[in-house]
Amino acid sequence: MSEIMTSTKKMFDPLRPNTDLIDMEDIAHALSMLCRANGHFRSFYSVAQHSINCMKEAKDRGYSERIQLACLLHDASEAYLSDVTRPVKAELPQYKRIEEPLQEAIWNQFLAEPLDEQEKRMVFQVDDDSLAHEFFHFTGMKLVDPLPRLWAEPNYEFESFRQTEEEMLGLFRELTD
Repeated sequence: MSEIMTSTKKMFDPLRPNTDLIDMEDIAHALSMLCRANGHFRSFYSVAQHSINCMKEAKDRGYSERIQLACLLHDASEAYLSDVTRPVKAELPQYKRIEEPLQEAIWNQFLAEPLDEQEKRMVFQVDDDSLAHEFFHFTGMKLVDPLPRLWAEPNYEFESFRQTEEEMLGLFRELTD
């Protein structure tokens, strides 16, 4: 059995994702409870907070609501798979064969049509730029020098799991209504 039970009590198979079972409540809840950097930052900073910061960065860059939503959801597969650090993920080709179709299924569930390659580059650039600033903020280390410019002011303050979950759901509703 490869199913997991989600926070809304759905039995979800991340290996064979059924898009009808992909639920934003499950995504926001799980990502609000997952810590970035495998828990090695000096304080708790969730995948949901990172996703919210990425969405706000896309907004301040003047990107469409579609790209903003894609940024909000860019790590949503981790709600069903958990977070794996980039260096480890790079060594796990089987993980990527699981993660990529699941992430595509999530985007396809919430976006009217699949992201094209240019849109994906925009999302991943926001993600990479945000990651560089997170590491500098939490560790004092520069992953790249110079740090890329951010248009938005990221929020790195600890927020309760519930508060982060509700913010993510609220932003999702704003972008999809």
